[in-house]
Amino acid sequence: MKELWDILDENGNKTGRLCERGTRMYKGEYHLVVQVWIKNSNNEFLISRRSNNGISWSGLWQTTGGAAVAGDNSLKTALKETREEIGIMLDPKNGQLFKHYSEPRKNDSGGVFIDVWLFRQDFDISTVVLQPEETCDAMWASSEKIKQMIYDGYFIPPQEAYPYIDEILINNQ
Repeated sequence: MKELWDILDENGNKTGRLCERGTRMYKGEYHLVVQVWIKNSNNEFLISRRSNNGISWSGLWQTTGGAAVAGDNSLKTALKETREEIGIMLDPKNGQLFKHYSEPRKNDSGGVFIDVWLFRQDFDISTVVLQPEETCDAMWASSEKIKQMIYDGYFIPPQEAYPYIDEILINNQ
């Protein structure tokens, strides 16, 4: 089944047009992507390791995220991606929109609006259910551990996916 995205204008408004995942978008067209950071009461973040199956950034650690399908809003996408990727049901009351920004594509073919969600929720790591085609491991990690993983090359490079990472790791302790 093909995945369709709502095409948004430069202000984040739906244009009424759809785009199939993998289809070229044009300058001035955007779609919505979410990134979900989950923090427990020990000030640790839930991170997962990408499967070694040839997908981009194979084997590196990340936070949960994904593209919004047509008709879904940001919060619904955050909840759905978390449930699909790691099997965790987040309580919407525990989440807040941490950051919203746009990022044009380098090849002048449209861009993305990125909504960064921060959820504060406790659960046992043993309740995580991995999606083998996407994730192969998960753990709770402190800000310091994530910074070390970035330095050692084990985490998706922040300049590629998480330009705000210092804000979320440092300002939310």
